[in-house]
Amino acid sequence: MTTPAWLTVLTTTDSEEKAHALAQGAVEARLAACVQISAPVTSVYRWRKAIETTEEWQVLFKTVAERYDELEEHLRAAHDYEIPEIIATPVVRGSDRYLAWVTAETAPVTAL
Repeated sequence: MTTPAWLTVLTTTDSEEKAHALAQGAVEARLAACVQISAPVTSVYRWRKAIETTEEWQVLFKTVAERYDELEEHLRAAHDYEIPEIIATPVVRGSDRYLAWVTAETAPVTAL
């Protein structure tokens, strides 16, 4: 068996309630072991030929690379942005015990 690769996956949303819903859904579906929601941040970006400034909540998912496609699909379906930010960053190193926990918590549930 190969060693799993771990990821942190970032998205943003425009309300704390939506951030909690995205987090809850991903953990319930075992697509993330843990999700952290950061206090509001200010995002500045170009959208439809205008510079926008928006208050957003960052949502950071801890998962394994094997579940990334499912997590991205889940986020696209649950997100209300036309083009949601979904960015995955590999975890280069981490505590063995923590990464083992992430692996266990994101393992698909198999029917007996």
